[in-house]
Amino acid sequence: MTILRDIFEKPVDRPIEGVIKADDDASLRIELEEYVLTNEIEKQIEKFLDAYKNYTTANGVWISGFFGSGKSHLLKMLAMVLENRKVDGATAYELFKDKCADNEILSADLKRAVSIPSRSILFNIDQKADVISKDQIDALLSVFQKVFDEACGYYGKQAHIAQFERDLDSRNVFSAFREAYQAIAGKPWERGREQALLEGTNIANAYAKATGADASEAAGILNKYRSDYKVSIEDFADKVKAYIDAQDKDFRLNFFVDEVGQYIADNVKLIVPRQHQWHRFEVVI
Repeated sequence: MTILRDIFEKPVDRPIEGVIKADDDASLRIELEEYVLTNEIEKQIEKFLDAYKNYTTANGVWISGFFGSGKSHLLKMLAMVLENRKVDGATAYELFKDKCADNEILSADLKRAVSIPSRSILFNIDQKADVISKDQIDALLSVFQKVFDEACGYYGKQAHIAQFERDLDSRNVFSAFREAYQAIAGKPWERGREQALLEGTNIANAYAKATGADASEAAGILNKYRSDYKVSIEDFADKVKAYIDAQDKDFRLNFFVDEVGQYIADNVKLIVPRQHQWHRFEVVI
């Protein structure tokens, strides 16, 4: 007698998530292997890859579709494949490429796109905005600044601390500061920065030791950063450009943002001012 589960290629009695979450890395290989490339999505990916390969001025893509149509899943697949992330010993491209083997144009476009060095920053904007009020005019920008800082290895939850770390890094003394802080405070900097309000003296002493600064200059260094820090689109763009310029030739930094429509809703304050809007085209699934 044939058991129902035996007629399926994949085990159907395993836990299967009903909703794909963009920032969930628990089952990446399964999600890549079992992603279904429908005719409509295939057409839209062709359109997307054509713009991605032949970059001119369009630097934004909006994925639209009904609830449950697979927007988050498609976003996640594009993020994984374009970066060609290693997943359980295989690259995302290797796991995905056979899905378009019958479409020579799409196969060639995908191979060319993957050859462009890039990094994907994939996140759910609602979850990353946990410490940022939607009432702030620059709330959307602040979320992007946070995830970018985290991607660079800095403390995204407090932008002024991230800027402090970035400045130390630019002077090649961040590692020395971390070592000095560990020796002085008896705990790693990753823990200390979460308690920055209580660690002022240790931070100042570590800063003075790592940079050779005078003790009076080092005192209250993070308070100075907090009072002076301001976020702007221009400053954020400059930081991203500096990061890209430090990478390989033709490198691209791609932000993949899930649930933007839900996050913005009807709050017009969260929409980027018109003079800074992305040139974009729409992918409908």
